[in-house]
Amino acid sequence: MSENTETVFVVEDDEAVRDSLELLLKSSDKAVETFATANAFLSSYNEDMAGCIVLDIRMPGMDGMELQRHLNEKNSILPIIFVTGHGDVPMAVDAMKQGAVDFIQKPYREEDLLKKIEQALEQDREQRKTLGQKQEIMRRINMLTPRETEIMDRMIAGQANKVIAIELDISQRTVEIHRSRVMHKMGTHSLAHLVRMVMSVKDRIDAS
Repeated sequence: MSENTETVFVVEDDEAVRDSLELLLKSSDKAVETFATANAFLSSYNEDMAGCIVLDIRMPGMDGMELQRHLNEKNSILPIIFVTGHGDVPMAVDAMKQGAVDFIQKPYREEDLLKKIEQALEQDREQRKTLGQKQEIMRRINMLTPRETEIMDRMIAGQANKVIAIELDISQRTVEIHRSRVMHKMGTHSLAHLVRMVMSVKDRIDAS
């Protein structure tokens, strides 16, 4: 059901909460799959999955933050909504910096969670639409200046701003400005999304 079908993936170790979320989402006509552990979700993950993830930040074994790191390494663009406890806001803020789209604190109102899920699903639709538009991606790449293209290549290679600045003999602030322009011109706020966009047209770039 998950491949190419818009699905809400719930990763939650608390069985009662997991079942409650499944019931809520099904009653809202959402396709849903539940996972009791982060490892179980990671084992089933593939890049064709569409939808979003509702992820508990604290779980035994691999926690939500670690799962997010693994998904980022796989260049996953599935939007993540973290579910946090009262004392986990600093962790949630860190998760947002790593690309999570939102977080919600327990206890939460079902209406609030459903609203965030709708927003995440819309984001996923937009991102996948962009991924499917290779011609548009190439147009955006061609808008980049040679320096911005060089910066983008290094961003995709995983280089930090400081390293880029040293190797190109420019200031870190200059790198940040170029980086911001690259993200703006490419129409994304997510490095993982940028990587996926560029990789989707790599054959065209290599042939040009």
